[in-house]
Amino acid sequence: MIPYGKQNITEEDILAVSQALKGDFLTQGPTILEFEKLFADYIGCKYAVAVANGTAALHLNALALNVKPGDKVITTPITFAASANCIRYCGGEVVFADIDPDTYLLDISKVEALLKAAPKGTYQGIVPVDFAGRAVDLEAFRKLADQYGLWIIQDSCHSPGGYFIDSKGQKQNCGNGNFADLAIFSFHPVKHIATGEGGMITTNDEKLYKKLLELRTHGITRDASIFQNSVSFAAGQEVPENSAYPGWYMEMQTLGYNYRFTDFQAALGISQLSRAHQGLERRKAIAKKYNEHFSSNTNIKGHSGFVEGHAYHLYVIEVEDRLGLYNFLREHKIFAQIHYIPCHLMPYYRQFGSKEGDMPNAETYYKHCISLPMFPTLTDEEQDFVIAKVNDFLNQ
Repeated sequence: MIPYGKQNITEEDILAVSQALKGDFLTQGPTILEFEKLFADYIGCKYAVAVANGTAALHLNALALNVKPGDKVITTPITFAASANCIRYCGGEVVFADIDPDTYLLDISKVEALLKAAPKGTYQGIVPVDFAGRAVDLEAFRKLADQYGLWIIQDSCHSPGGYFIDSKGQKQNCGNGNFADLAIFSFHPVKHIATGEGGMITTNDEKLYKKLLELRTHGITRDASIFQNSVSFAAGQEVPENSAYPGWYMEMQTLGYNYRFTDFQAALGISQLSRAHQGLERRKAIAKKYNEHFSSNTNIKGHSGFVEGHAYHLYVIEVEDRLGLYNFLREHKIFAQIHYIPCHLMPYYRQFGSKEGDMPNAETYYKHCISLPMFPTLTDEEQDFVIAKVNDFLNQ
């Protein structure tokens, strides 16, 4: 069986987790902070906050940016539902804009058209997605967002190690915080770095960073410098005003969540991160080989190609008979996948007025797309088999 994606757990990973399990902390311990610092260094940002999963990361971002009922936020229909759902969790309204059919990314011209067609202040933010691992040009989105006073959440679940080239010729890593207010990553098993479940938020904004730390743990703080109740209340008796707060004391100052990460997951994340570069290079080699075989095939309507800065979480091709190819590959134990069913046509979002025909590029893409096996331990022989079976079907 050849799946579309697969985790790679090594003996080093197992040893790292075993050592963490033998330590003093299972959660809220020092390994989490170590992982956060290492990940921030890898991405090139100032701050990183490890959380329970990528969806929790998105939700916390929306909370930190104060999304509230009625706020309108723009995102892409070709994404996992969580990219949109995080806005709904806060009562906000999701507005979809179509994709660029060549890149499969949120089309900035469609976003700009939405913004121009409405009075300033109608929209509050944008959630671009580095779909399949291809980096969004966030410099362009930042310029547009600034014109309309919008924040940006970058969904980089597919793109750790990915980048785009800015107008000055500089590499801009996905999630580095230079253009987005906040960015998020996922550590689901099929992602570049696997911790079972888990996610990471990255930012360069210290204020947002501190708010995220509070929201991650029930809205509770142990920072005495911002306590609101008196020290006498905390102590349970009258004490001098300049007394230290007792060691047990903490305050819930806002409504937060239990979106914490664990130390043994962090240990696995650190181990996985140590070979992230090798995994990314292998993904690129697999993509290059797919590209060499499929770029001139007239039976393939579109494909991910070989693009600088692409992190290749997925390699997508578009074919006329997608259902036929999907079933044919499964008959040969190749378990390709579809990414994604257009979010705006999910029954939940249809209730808000979305309908077929609203996003023609996304809907056409969905009718033809299929994600081929893409993971670092995919062997040359397995990839050759996949390529051969795709060609067998297309040449029937």
